[in-house]
Amino acid sequence: MAESTSAASEPRQPFDIERVTDAALRLAALRDWEQVSLLDIAKEADVSLVDLYKHAHTKQEILAAFTRRVDEAVLAERDAEAEGELGELARDRLFDALMLRFDHLQPYRDGLKSVLKTYRRDPVLAVGGLCDLRRSMACMLEAADLSSSGLRGRLRRDGLTGIYLATLRVWLEDGSPDMAKTMAALDGYLRRIERPVSVMEGLSAPRFSRAGRGDRAGRGPEEGPEADPVNAPPPL
Repeated sequence: MAESTSAASEPRQPFDIERVTDAALRLAALRDWEQVSLLDIAKEADVSLVDLYKHAHTKQEILAAFTRRVDEAVLAERDAEAEGELGELARDRLFDALMLRFDHLQPYRDGLKSVLKTYRRDPVLAVGGLCDLRRSMACMLEAADLSSSGLRGRLRRDGLTGIYLATLRVWLEDGSPDMAKTMAALDGYLRRIERPVSVMEGLSAPRFSRAGRGDRAGRGPEEGPEADPVNAPPPL
């Protein structure tokens, strides 16, 4: 009896949403996301359905939690790198922030493929996913030290959302270990909009970029958009 009372009085372990999001995307990698239920996810994560429901009423909420987790991981890494990036071009900062995002998404690519297939078939889900994505792109702008507030910030956010979606299409099929195709695509898209964005911002478009991660995409800093080997696909 004393043992039972002692066990009952032990503090409850905090709910681990990260374990739930991992479980959800593992299941999505194995079968169609439409066929995955909340009960399936609860069993895979080894949590009770009622505990899961307290924190996420729908699968969309689980995906939103995963998105926030990725956003926070990118922000944490950008914080650590920020001091060494004074004077870098905005394009380089955006490139690094978005490639960090793809780094964090890489282990979940098969599961995300399944989710995106469902989005194509369900416009309602797609709209919800786009709203979460736009919030994430505002976060990526801030990670690159670019304001996401006001009219100018909204224009930046929406433009970056389009670039991200186009690059995402490439990333989903990029089997290279260093994501070379993804880097080349992202670099090309960012270069394409650099001059019109500079005009909108009232700045002169810079001609040169620092040597950095983008060089691994096989593009020199002097190359323009014409050198982009990837044709822009339509957004998802």
